[in-house]
Amino acid sequence: MIRNEVLKSIVPVITDELVICNIGSPSQELFSLDDQPSNFYMLGTMGLCSSIGLGLALSQREKVIAIDGDGSVLTNLGTLPTIANNVADNFILLIIDNGSYGSTGDQPTYAGMKTSLAAVAEACGCDHVVECQAEDTAEELKKALAADQMTIIVCKCQSGNVKVPVITMNPVVIGDRFMKEVQKRNA
Repeated sequence: MIRNEVLKSIVPVITDELVICNIGSPSQELFSLDDQPSNFYMLGTMGLCSSIGLGLALSQREKVIAIDGDGSVLTNLGTLPTIANNVADNFILLIIDNGSYGSTGDQPTYAGMKTSLAAVAEACGCDHVVECQAEDTAEELKKALAADQMTIIVCKCQSGNVKVPVITMNPVVIGDRFMKEVQKRNA
């Protein structure tokens, strides 16, 4: 399975959560599969998806899923100790680890070589870390949502992109729409 197939498998699982989605191809793929006001598509901040997801989870009660990539997490490794030391039981970090920088041409990442992001998360102090194969991601996400505890899921999948259109919605509109959804849920 490639990332797009993983996203297809989890769309039915994401029913009522706030979603922060990594820049580039992941956001474009999620947008094309299931655009929702509760989805925040990152369009220019590589490495910050998990940090924004954690901040959102800490600031309100709704469940938050950050869909990040291995390349993005590797550009901001400081996010993992920050997550470990600021537990938010309404937060799930799903790292789709395809071993490549998928949005920029599938150059290999170190996560596709010797570096295990699950082991790094555990070494940083994250208590609930699950590494799974792509086909098991939806089930692991269901378990994490039911557990009501902060969870890091590292989904190992194959590298590859599907051709989807770019998101034409203005970033200001994406942000405004998302914040209105957050406010509505926390009213």
